[in-house]
Amino acid sequence: MVDPSRQAIAFISDHADPAAEIGMEEAGGQNVYVRQMGENLAALGWHVDIFTRKSNANDLSIVQHSPHCRTIRLTAGPETFIPRDQLFEHMPEFLDNLQKFQTKQAIHYPLLHTNYWLSAWVGMQLQQKNNVQLIHTYHSLGRVKYETMQTRPAVAETRLAVEQQILEQANCVVATSPQEKEALRSLISQQGQVEVIPCGTTPNFHCIPKATAREKLGWHPQERVVLYVGRFDPRKGIETLVRACAHLKEMGTPHLKLVIVGGSSVERLDGPERKRIETLVDHLDLVKQTHFAGRIDHNWLPWYYSAADVCVIPSYYEPFGLVAIEAIACGTPVIASKVGGLRFTVIPEETGLLVPPRDVDELAVAIERVLQDELWAKKLKKQTSHPHNSRFSWKNSAMQLSDLYRYILARSIMHDQPWNPKISRLPGATDPLRIAAV
Repeated sequence: MVDPSRQAIAFISDHADPAAEIGMEEAGGQNVYVRQMGENLAALGWHVDIFTRKSNANDLSIVQHSPHCRTIRLTAGPETFIPRDQLFEHMPEFLDNLQKFQTKQAIHYPLLHTNYWLSAWVGMQLQQKNNVQLIHTYHSLGRVKYETMQTRPAVAETRLAVEQQILEQANCVVATSPQEKEALRSLISQQGQVEVIPCGTTPNFHCIPKATAREKLGWHPQERVVLYVGRFDPRKGIETLVRACAHLKEMGTPHLKLVIVGGSSVERLDGPERKRIETLVDHLDLVKQTHFAGRIDHNWLPWYYSAADVCVIPSYYEPFGLVAIEAIACGTPVIASKVGGLRFTVIPEETGLLVPPRDVDELAVAIERVLQDELWAKKLKKQTSHPHNSRFSWKNSAMQLSDLYRYILARSIMHDQPWNPKISRLPGATDPLRIAAV
């Protein structure tokens, strides 16, 4: 039941189930984003329903995350995992079941926040049929993704068209970094309203003494640990990292250890890429220096970050870079590709280093610098805490998003003027209840 004193809003996250285990199949940053934003918005006074696709027949249809935030799993195609590129044909069924849920529960959502292009399509159908305000977050761009692919999927043209249409027709698009906003303007369209609201971290990502973390994980104190956290996907650049570590080994870097956290198993969707990386590790004679940790519980991540000497994000593109701010919050220097939102989350010479993507030699030099220069590495560790990370908390991000929602809803019933993110609260709309009563 929805508390009548709260304004109900809906998140749509077609494939990224916020209740799913992170690291399973395609579960990653979007799942975290939707769950954290939903729970924090509920804490600010909203009622948040998150609609996702049911991908397992044994999963609960409704998961209650907090008293006023829940995930609602809708049937859309077979109740089994389906890759994102094959989901579009099931979106009409998703839309139909979402509308049936609203009718049965007698709930009206005046504001929808869609995530990823498939959800954007659903949101635009609802926008056409109902008087609703539509907010969108991309999470990834087809234009960028397809640049790295030799063969485009059959749905590519549809995705590109929807990504342009949502930018031009939504009430507002939320970019997670200034660099993502730049990409939207240069690659997609000059039309539409775009506001930047970054992602965040939770309080459990904090500095743990390295010795304590290593003892907890059973790592040797003398090991020089290079950490990767993320999916097995060609666009994540793991091959570049592996080759850079092979170069470091040839240079005689002592006690080198590469720890790769993430992925599921060889039987899953990311299995072929994991197998390819494992084969490369064997070919480069790095088996003894490499540990495939696999998927780990999210609560264990702070221990891994804190135990590492450096966290490397060799992606070819990232709209934001959630791993970067998690590692930084744990006091670990970050070396990342100089692309997308990583140019926003990593401050060169203060919280880490930026290197050109796909550049094995430059990446090896950067890693060696962190591993060899202990004084500089300690300086980085000291600078990876409070001033930088105060910008990146889910609570602060949700507060900014809440302010945007209030303005969008107020504008729909009053008058049109640009949203000013420097104004923390709208006059006369100090909480969601005020908007609900207008």
